[in-house]
Amino acid sequence: MIDNLPYRQVGTDDLRPGGLLCVADHASNFVPEDIELGIDPALLDQHIAVDIGVEGIADRLARRHNIPAHIACVSRLVCDFHRTEDDPAVVPTESDGRLVAGNIGANVEARLDRFHRPYHDALSKLISRVQPRMIVALHSFTPKMKTSDEDRPWEVSLLYNQDDRAARHAIRLFGEQGLTVGDNEPYSGKELNATMDRHAEAAGIPYCTVEIRQDQIVNEAGQARWAVMLADVMGRVALEV
Repeated sequence: MIDNLPYRQVGTDDLRPGGLLCVADHASNFVPEDIELGIDPALLDQHIAVDIGVEGIADRLARRHNIPAHIACVSRLVCDFHRTEDDPAVVPTESDGRLVAGNIGANVEARLDRFHRPYHDALSKLISRVQPRMIVALHSFTPKMKTSDEDRPWEVSLLYNQDDRAARHAIRLFGEQGLTVGDNEPYSGKELNATMDRHAEAAGIPYCTVEIRQDQIVNEAGQARWAVMLADVMGRVALEV
């Protein structure tokens, strides 16, 4: 965390209103020293703690493609920014079959005050200042869950709740790149779309929630490739909505 803030913002100086804005809720695996999760530290490098590859893409979008980014600086196991405040999983006690024992009986209100509310308050203020034409919510998913034998064949997926304006264009454009594209897969945005429900749909701002399969973006080469492709596709989508 920088200055004890649960987020950082990149490329947000001297912005012109009406462009794209990137949001990365699960970009970090950082756990503050005063929080004990009660898990094997090796799990912090796995998907239950962080959306692998997302931070590198968000940074590249901001620094090289002029798409400012609001990036989480705390692990989703500490506080999940992509949940509503009243969701029991906002401070998860298990994830993909793994017990997070240190969160059992945790002071959820204190976690919300320290992490969740500052993160979303800052995002709200940034959106008011930037007035984005479209928001890109960036996530990644595993090729297979520990608790399931089912493979996930999609290289990229678009999630949405009620507003599918941007997602429909993005699905078509990614398909034209020769990619296997999921439509509200491997989970549905109609069931979990907390950040975009709050900051995009509620304000009538078009958005794309982009989920990239993690084996595509585990290294810098993959992250650079996807940053270029996202900047191109999302820029074209924004012209259509």
